[in-house]
Amino acid sequence: MHAWIDVWNRHRDTLREWVPSLVLLPVCLFFVLNRGRYTFLDHADLIIHEAGHFVFRFFGPVMHVLGGTLMQILLPSILVGHFLIHHYRFGVQLSLLWLGHNFINISVYAGDARARVLPLLGGSRSIHDWHYLLGRAGWLEADALVSDAFFAWAVVCFVLLVLLPLRMMGE
Repeated sequence: MHAWIDVWNRHRDTLREWVPSLVLLPVCLFFVLNRGRYTFLDHADLIIHEAGHFVFRFFGPVMHVLGGTLMQILLPSILVGHFLIHHYRFGVQLSLLWLGHNFINISVYAGDARARVLPLLGGSRSIHDWHYLLGRAGWLEADALVSDAFFAWAVVCFVLLVLLPLRMMGE
């Protein structure tokens, strides 16, 4: 028993640096293992996605359609940058969690480009963003590949957030 107490006392600060990673790791695993399952974050992400269409509508039809996805990537990325500049590791980790979740969300939407079975906010009259974007680029047949690329970025975000204490210890 005393050996554990001695280890704790000698490495207390180092071990505390890893607590957020240990808490967020199961959340990351849940998101990865339940790709496409609707979660509490999806409500906020939908609002941000739709706001992106509004913000980017002034830049032409392609940017209007792409704007939803761009906003889902830009907003958490800006927060990652902000928290990095201010050396707030837990803020960086939460922002990376949100960014990774958005990449999973985008991967599901992009992967549905050909099938178009996901329910859309505007119903059957709505344009499926990724069907339009990939079709216009001539990549509609590559929707699964595009989906997997977004999913890979999600995994990168999750790995970075878990390993962040290696980079930012003591800051």
